[in-house]
Amino acid sequence: MLKSTRCILQGLLLVCIIVTPVFSVSAQIAIGQPSINIFQGACATSSFNSYDVSFSFNPSSGLDASNQFIVELSDGNGNFDDPAFEAFRSNPGAIVDSPATVSISIPEDARGDGYRLRVKSTSPVASSVPSDPFSAYFKLHDTPFTINNLEDTATFCPSSGYLLTIDDPGLDGAISPLTYNSLEFNWFRVIDDTNSQWVATGDTYLVDEEGTYFAETDYGPCSSDSFSNRVTVTFATNGEPATANISSSLGTLFCSNGEGTTLTTVNGDSYEWFRNDQLIQGANDNTLQTNDSGSYAVIVTSNGCVAVGSIDIESLSGSTMLDVNDINFIQAGESLQVSVITELDNPQYEWFFNDEIIPSATTMTYSANQVGNYKVVVTATGDCDLIVELFFELRVVVDADNIPNVISPNGDGINDTWMIPAEYLSGSNAEVLIVSSSGKKVLETKEYLNNWPEDMEQIGSGNQVFYYVITPQEKESIKGSITIIN
Repeated sequence: MLKSTRCILQGLLLVCIIVTPVFSVSAQIAIGQPSINIFQGACATSSFNSYDVSFSFNPSSGLDASNQFIVELSDGNGNFDDPAFEAFRSNPGAIVDSPATVSISIPEDARGDGYRLRVKSTSPVASSVPSDPFSAYFKLHDTPFTINNLEDTATFCPSSGYLLTIDDPGLDGAISPLTYNSLEFNWFRVIDDTNSQWVATGDTYLVDEEGTYFAETDYGPCSSDSFSNRVTVTFATNGEPATANISSSLGTLFCSNGEGTTLTTVNGDSYEWFRNDQLIQGANDNTLQTNDSGSYAVIVTSNGCVAVGSIDIESLSGSTMLDVNDINFIQAGESLQVSVITELDNPQYEWFFNDEIIPSATTMTYSANQVGNYKVVVTATGDCDLIVELFFELRVVVDADNIPNVISPNGDGINDTWMIPAEYLSGSNAEVLIVSSSGKKVLETKEYLNNWPEDMEQIGSGNQVFYYVITPQEKESIKGSITIIN
């Protein structure tokens, strides 16, 4: 213990005071650089994802009883984000001896060659220097896959090339790696039985040189079974038609919402696209956007060389419709049972009346009993997320002996259109004729839906008088006037 003496001359007395200083010393430890026990890299799969990490610390006596050791994993470039990925955390006081070895797992999105580890302690607070960089890849897809519709040969026009694509979905029972959006792919050209040359990276590859090609999922130094079949591509000669492969941006099974899928073929001078053997007018580019299922084909001409290709695509949306008409009529006091008919998986329903949600209506059927406009929103989630809106209108049937002669189309929802009995409406084969006071024909139909006037420009402004003639099938005509009050 250190002591010091302070003397103070006070008056004629010399006063000496002995001072004993008090020091507060916190325990400290040093953590050595960690190392991971791997050969080529951390090559994880769903069935194997465990790696030993060793580190040392000194002195072990400097650890508090509550201390925890934490192993953090950087990103693929060696950067420790805030917060960094926590690969391991010990229980309080569980690790007291140095050196120590713990087991970690890497996350499913790990892919890169610059990962590092560091070890931290909580009590006392300390951190190691980062480990040496290493490769880490989680092999989301680790089985063979197919390209080029599993066709092992193709021919192409020298001036346009040939587009190799990964099949989605896979053929012959194979799972397409395109299922996993984070994966990347390398394309190779075969040199001989044991050697190949890297040519490109991407989901597709445009071949411009004869040869045999295949693709592999990019897992860095990790070996993998995620590779494709091989395709031999040759020039078209002597007028032989070449092959114009077609790729679909959303695969051959897709959700028909939004802008749909984009079909792409090789470059050329001119293009003709077909759907179900019918020419698609105006489709004259090497891409075609569509929401429709069907069998598509393309004819590409390039410097006199003709290439043809085809692809079958299918929308996963299924059909969704109502079992009622767009406009429906009921007697006063009655109701109309409406059902949604759909092929969507796990649909959910929301019903609306005049744009207001009906809280209790959440099933595929609804009993409508109020005159007005209805809407049902059908939502499907899962492999294909879709939202479909369906509409219908409910009106009250007019008494057969009461054909109105006054209407007021002011948009208030009351007496806005000329409502006549159901026996004269669409489906009855009755002809409805309406003419103006000057004799101008404004409506003539056998499919009247109690919807006149639909356009106010038909009738103009101010109060006006129109004349009607209703001619039922095999009955005498009914005549009268309609006064419009604006």
